[in-house]
Amino acid sequence: MLAVTRYVVPEEEAPAFRDQADGALAALVARPGCTGGRVGRAVDDPTVWTLTTSWESVGAYRRALSNADVKLRAVPLMYRCVDEPTAFEDLVTWDPVAGTARYESDLS
Repeated sequence: MLAVTRYVVPEEEAPAFRDQADGALAALVARPGCTGGRVGRAVDDPTVWTLTTSWESVGAYRRALSNADVKLRAVPLMYRCVDEPTAFEDLVTWDPVAGTARYESDLS
């Protein structure tokens, strides 16, 4: 599962936002079931940021969101995100070791 939240951050708030996003990422990646994460900023528009994490399952992600440290460090940041879908299921993945894998949707 992939969780992607986007943010629009005025340039003067960027340093404080980066610190807050770094703390949120640290709290999330420390949770069981998290398989990776990153904070990024759009190359073409430096006011657009993302916090992206990957998870073994939807359940692992939801359990992480109920953790006290995540509630303290990540949830306040997530309240700032653009209101749009944020959780995505993997349908095709690739990595250099395993190659390509295809999955059936859980939505049907």
